[in-house]
This record gives sequence, structure tokens and C-alpha cells, in this order.
Amino acid sequence: MSRLMFLVFIVLLWSSTLTASQTIVKTLPGYPGPLPFKLETGYIGVGANESVQLFYYFVESEGNPEEDPLIIWLAGGPGCGTLRAFFFEIGPMQIQYGNYMDNVPALALDPNSWTKVANVIYLDAPTLTGYSYTTNPESVLSSDTKSASQTAEFLRKFVRDHPKFLKNPMYVTGISYSGIVIPIITEELYKGNDEGLEPFVNIQGYMGGNPLTDKTGDINSRLEYAYRVALISAELFEATRQDCNGDYAEADSNNLRCMLDIDEVNKRVGPINIQQILDPDCQPATNLVRGGNPVTMGNRRTLRADPIKMLLARSTLKDTICRDNYYNYATLWANDENVMKALGVREGTVKEWLLCNLDMKYNYGKPSMPQYEFNVRSSVAYHERLTKRNCRALIFSGDHDMMVPHVGTRTWINSLNLTITTSNWATWYVNDQAAGYKTTFARDNYTLAFATVKGAGHTAPEFKPAECFELAKRWFANRPI
Repeated sequence: MSRLMFLVFIVLLWSSTLTASQTIVKTLPGYPGPLPFKLETGYIGVGANESVQLFYYFVESEGNPEEDPLIIWLAGGPGCGTLRAFFFEIGPMQIQYGNYMDNVPALALDPNSWTKVANVIYLDAPTLTGYSYTTNPESVLSSDTKSASQTAEFLRKFVRDHPKFLKNPMYVTGISYSGIVIPIITEELYKGNDEGLEPFVNIQGYMGGNPLTDKTGDINSRLEYAYRVALISAELFEATRQDCNGDYAEADSNNLRCMLDIDEVNKRVGPINIQQILDPDCQPATNLVRGGNPVTMGNRRTLRADPIKMLLARSTLKDTICRDNYYNYATLWANDENVMKALGVREGTVKEWLLCNLDMKYNYGKPSMPQYEFNVRSSVAYHERLTKRNCRALIFSGDHDMMVPHVGTRTWINSLNLTITTSNWATWYVNDQAAGYKTTFARDNYTLAFATVKGAGHTAPEFKPAECFELAKRWFANRPI
């Protein structure tokens, strides 16, 4: 009997039936009729005594679930619920703004769902994110390394409980702050296989969208990006670069010339939306290098203390639409009792679903938040380790993102000293239109494709869903982008 067949046999014995922590969701409030895709929700315990209960949504591929890749998608923050991805980025459903059904926002199918080409796990991680919870107060505090370790543990247990996906190629994917943990998780899965952990997972690589990777370098790159897109003048850019010695994120507060330059920069970019420079700016004034938080939307205050502002259907093109208002629909939907019941959320474990838990969310310059420690400054070293693996990587960036600019992403990619192969800033197309630019790299058995998404902001699939779907579809199928 082969190793793989033996593993399948053992795992089948472990999970001959669905456990009580799994729910097959046939219908959802807000959507008319049965769901036309297979949705499973549930919990998997991780950490000491499995005290951290991670909640997930799992959608089987609508294409060929037996052979399509198995991917996990991680939201940013940290601490942002994965419903953001489910409704606004790569998920099978969209919210119909201004429309209601079953006393909740109405839902419709998303034609650009990545579930058409992949089996997708949407994970609420780390603990106290979304519907995830802990049975032990000592497990509340998480960190970059702890979150990565627990997510790797989750994935190995997931395939143990779903043995029919043991052979599917597995990819660790996500966006924004998850760029810190994605390569750590991926390396941990490879390492676990090397050490003989069971079950063996068919890890093939990873993908990061607008990924925060080198915290200092990514923040520093905002200044160059602002200059490149004509938000600040050449004179101000050069003066700031010289006076601050190229380091703005950690500039010496006693360097008066540098501080004055940074103040001048912030005056210029203050009214600009840092997540999508062409969008209306509905947030407080942008501060380019002081603070700055990938995926800033979300509110920790309760619905009662901070009533949700709902949008009517758009009436005129002159209306200013703030994306924060769109996310409020997800908050309203997720906090409905019937929704929680349909999803199989354990009663009493979550008092209120939050788009993002602000007790975790990253702020540059702070070593920690009440529920999260930012203990990895840069994950580039983990990318370097993965270059020694038989591994595929895709990194993509919305080119209108000033939060984690593509110029900083390209800088750390260049530091890996890979060889450019078939494309060097070549145009890639969707529907015969330029969708962005791509560069492909390789070293031995490692390959990395980097692509910009033209016109997209920080969470690229949210702004350019069709283009990002086509990008992922081609990459998963090992086709040229």
C-alpha cells in the first residue's frame, strides 16, 4: 500500500462522519432559495488543549473539487473577519446595497468568485476574530508567530477531517497584514512534512495580495510612491529623502529638518485616501509615515453605541460613496440571530461580530495591542527560506494602493536575488485590455510571479474583481498570467 493510500485510510477512520463542529449550510438569510454551491462552516480547535476555536467557512470548488487547489484565505488587520473576503473580495456572494430580505441585507451571487476554480477556506484568525473564540482567557493574546503556528495547525487538522482533499494542491493565500504570516505558515507546513507530521499536506506554494512584508521598508516606500503618482513635488521628495536619510518610518524626532519635511508631506497627502488614491477620502487625514494601519475600516464600538449608517441605493453619480458604509451591511448581516443560527455559530461564544477587532489591529510603531503582539518586523527571511523549496509564489499589488505600495513590495522581492525569467514588467491582459504589469522570477525549483493590478487599491480584488479572478485562475492552472 502506498504512503498516500495508507494516509487516506487512516484519516478515513479518524473522520468517518462529520463531527458536531461542522455544519452543512443549505440556505442563508438574505438569499432566495437553496445555495447553488456547497458551503460548510465549523470550528477547529488549535493551541494548548485546543482552547482556541477557529471558525471557518469552506466552499467547495464549483469547478472540479476533486482536482482544483485547496486554498486558505486570510484577511488583514490582524483581527479582521473573513466575511470581508466572502462578501467584498473573493467570495461566492455579494451584498445588494439598499435591498433587504428576511430582515437582513439581501445577497446575490458573485460572478468573479474564486470558488469557481478553487476549494476555498475562509478563516477567522487569530482568535477573537469574527466568530472565533477561546475557552481560556490566557489564550486571548496572540502574535504573528502564534497566529502563524495555529493556522498551520488548523490546516493540517482540516485535511485530516476532510481526507478527500489530501491530494489537492494546497496554497496559503491572503491579503494586507496577512503578508506577515503567509510565508511563515507556508514554511511551517513544508517543515512539518519534513518532520513526518500527519497527515502529510500537499503544500505547493503561497499567494499574497498587497502584502505587508517588511514593515519598515513598506512604510518607507509610501514617500516614493506619493512622488511617483504626483502627490508631492520632486523638490519635497528629494529634500525629505536627504534630510531624513531615507528613513521616514523611524525618523529621528530630534532631526528638525526631517520632521518639518514630513509635516509638509502630510499636508499634501492628508486629503488622499491611502487605500485607494482615487477614492473619496472618508477617513481622518492621511498620515503617511506616522501610524498608518493596513485595512483601517472597522469599528470596535457596539452597534448600540455607534448606530450603523446604511446606504440607500445609489441615486446619482454625484453622490460621494464611502466604502465604510458598504461594510456596515456585513456587520448588520453577521449580527442577525438567524444568520448565526444558519452558520452554526455556537450560542453564547460571540457577543457581537465585528468587521475588525481594534484590540488587535496593526499600528506602525506600536509593539503590541491589548490582544496581539507584533513580534515579526519582516517576513522576508521566510520568503528566502521558501526559495530553497519546490514552491510557487504569486504576489500582486493594486497600483493605486499607498498603504502598502507596490514599489516597496518590488524592493523586498528584488532582495531575494532571483533570476528574471519570461517576463520583465510585461503587460498582462483581461478581455484584450491591459490589466497590469508582470515580472516572473525563479531560482532552482522556486518560482515567483509579481503582478500589478491596474486601478486597484489596497485590497485589490475588491476594486478589480474580474481582473484578480482571472489572475488567480491562470496562476492556479499553471498558465502564463
